[in-house]
Amino acid sequence: MDEIVRQALAKWPNVPHCTGWLLLDRRGTWRMRDDAAQARGALGEPIRHAALIGFINRNYECDDDGQWFFQNGPQRVYVELVYTPWIVRLSADESSGGALTLTDHTGQPFTPAAVFVDDEGGVLFADDASPARVAALHDHDLDLFSGHAELVDDCADGASGAFNWRDGHVLPLQPIERAKVAARFEFVASPAARAAAAVVATDGTGDRRDA
Repeated sequence: MDEIVRQALAKWPNVPHCTGWLLLDRRGTWRMRDDAAQARGALGEPIRHAALIGFINRNYECDDDGQWFFQNGPQRVYVELVYTPWIVRLSADESSGGALTLTDHTGQPFTPAAVFVDDEGGVLFADDASPARVAALHDHDLDLFSGHAELVDDCADGASGAFNWRDGHVLPLQPIERAKVAARFEFVASPAARAAAAVVATDGTGDRRDA
């Protein structure tokens, strides 16, 4: 977290949180969503300003409930996730004999400990952190991934096989249902929907309605 952000939090600790206005898309692009975009359920406009992207990347964190947010000075801006909290790019470093590297959407290296293939053909990596971070592979890198993977289409369990990571490290491919990824890795895909559900569940006085 940037020092200027820490100072702002200390000075204004009770600024209300914001939901719905920032989204991370399936290709790792930050998008700004105004009222019209939110009303339409649209992704929003891509953020192109390099300094702003860097600021968001450096101040991207997760709360205790599994909601990811951007700490914008004293205000916490919760992020809508099209899929996972992290998006990674796979590349082959020709200067190192074609060694594979994974880089997350904030520009940091990502070291995989497990690989999954979902029921829509998407590839996900998880690291060995506790709790594990999960990242979806950018779809432009699926061909490179396939070139280093042995895929077996199992009608009962979905795709399986192995991914040949670097230094002879082979990771088995594990099937996973896309709809269960958020629960499996304990993150909230839509903090806005969660906040809206909490409002609906109260009667305006802060008391939860009886079911």
